[in-house]
Amino acid sequence: MSGAGATTSARPAVSGAEAERLKRLATNAAVAVAATLIAVKLWAWIATGSVAMLATLVDSALDLVASTLNLLAVRHALTPADAEHRFGHGKAEALAGLGQAAFIAGSAAFLLFEALGGLVHPKPVEQTVAGLVVIAIALALTGALIILQRYVIARTRSLAIGADHLHYTTDIATNLGVVVALVAAGMWGWTIVDPLMGLAIGGVIAYGAYQILRGSYDELMDREFDDADRQRIKDIVNGHRDVLSLHDLRTRRAGHRSFIQLHLELPPSMTLDEAHRISDEVEDAIKAAFPDAEVLTHQDPAGVDEPVVRFDKH
Repeated sequence: MSGAGATTSARPAVSGAEAERLKRLATNAAVAVAATLIAVKLWAWIATGSVAMLATLVDSALDLVASTLNLLAVRHALTPADAEHRFGHGKAEALAGLGQAAFIAGSAAFLLFEALGGLVHPKPVEQTVAGLVVIAIALALTGALIILQRYVIARTRSLAIGADHLHYTTDIATNLGVVVALVAAGMWGWTIVDPLMGLAIGGVIAYGAYQILRGSYDELMDREFDDADRQRIKDIVNGHRDVLSLHDLRTRRAGHRSFIQLHLELPPSMTLDEAHRISDEVEDAIKAAFPDAEVLTHQDPAGVDEPVVRFDKH
């Protein structure tokens, strides 16, 4: 989230209702930008015949498909929990990420094939100025969308929007690459630069597919929060004056929600009423730090052995 990274952060910045509003705003904006860019780039590719322009056109077509998929996935992920899905529908975002990764990887392969053909049979690039004007428009629209997406990701940690953000961030690099190709091939006659830039853009897109796949896999496989957030939870729990220790801390994310489970070690002589009060206080403190979290605690009498499954992170 973040783009699709290897670790899972859990610190939210807005309420659930605000997160929903921001996610819808970002997904709608992404679809609108992608549709606009496809129209102008299609015209530019027909006018210039540039392989690099074709590459960025395909990239924008990917963005439209991915953004539309995200729009549907985010709407489903925001559906409240029901009798059949007690933990909600948050993993719809990760499933959408897997679909994006597969589609993007296939499109990257197509681009690489086209670029290799251009290396074998280079073609002249025409209407260079028109192509440069289109790329300038694309850079302006993409830059504005990226700023919006970063704002939303920082406050919602949406995996789907993080994947979309990755698309459009790489678009900046690919569009700048097209500028290089248009100038070199169209103005200076270095036709070999155009397919070479197409190869580079195809490689960037393929790497983006890998990053999206990695982030989606981590969420679907319930990867733990990152070490900093896990330590923050431990500090909150151990900071309670009546808690002696904790064990079996387990964390995961599903879309915009997070889930935290742990065992509290309390004095053995404590009454059930006292243990319940302390557990509520600990859960409230954790929720204050992680407002979107569902927190589940279990009370154990300290010093009493019980079967405990230990992992590297405990």
